[in-house]
Amino acid sequence: MEIYQIDAFTKKPFCGNSAGVTFGDNLNDEIKQKIAKEMNLAETAFLSKSDKADYKLQWFTPAVEVELCGHATIASLHFLKEHSLLKNGQTITFDTRSGILKCKMEDDKYFMQIPLYKMENYNGERANIFSALGITEANLAENIPMLLLENTNLYICLKSLNDLKNVSPNFKDLVKISEQNKKISGFALFTLQTIEGSNFAHSRYFVPYWGVDEDPVTGSVNGPLLMVLKYLDLITDEQMTKGLVFEQGDFMDRSGRVGVKFFPQENELYILGDAVTVIKGEMTF
Repeated sequence: MEIYQIDAFTKKPFCGNSAGVTFGDNLNDEIKQKIAKEMNLAETAFLSKSDKADYKLQWFTPAVEVELCGHATIASLHFLKEHSLLKNGQTITFDTRSGILKCKMEDDKYFMQIPLYKMENYNGERANIFSALGITEANLAENIPMLLLENTNLYICLKSLNDLKNVSPNFKDLVKISEQNKKISGFALFTLQTIEGSNFAHSRYFVPYWGVDEDPVTGSVNGPLLMVLKYLDLITDEQMTKGLVFEQGDFMDRSGRVGVKFFPQENELYILGDAVTVIKGEMTF
């Protein structure tokens, strides 16, 4: 079977976040999981037939199937474009574990709809979380609370790029926190300092509970980050609808850029970005 490795949220090979992508018809979930483990990437995506949408889309880490994956969806759109199944101006839908997601290609950019999540201020396990992340209160941006989203990602704002760069988590301790509190599975740290002046925020994402210690560039974190910033009154409605660009992956030598835009009339949130194919191969089993 044909399988691609595609770098998402970048135009440059060996940057952004890599995903495996293949067609998944006639493959059961056990085989899909084995393929994802063999690929050993953050996620491998499987496109198959659906009677609810244009395609069924599943994402597997080397360990588990996940509810949502941004970079592997952007990679899947690129995979379809490479197979002449998607073109500029076209909108398609994916049937996923997170519901029906709308995606499209416009001006050679790939757009993916991201669910809108409820969020709340969070102050639990503060000492344990900071200890596991290797940060202290002194690293935090002033007067910005932690936010927990219903998708189990905890957002923490740090005061500077240097503070973010120097974060050195104890992954075993992070797993323990997630095992004890099922409401938290991922830790999204961000700062409003950026490497490039035209961008708005820089983030890092740790999710060892799902088998990924640090993810290079995460669409499903950067998309909701726009809504987090609005909840915290750090951006305006105009900035939301005009769109912002977030940075991630630079400290892993996998720099990626994620555009995020909110469409108020439709009440829809989208991430957007580029992708590039780095490997085209065949898998036999």
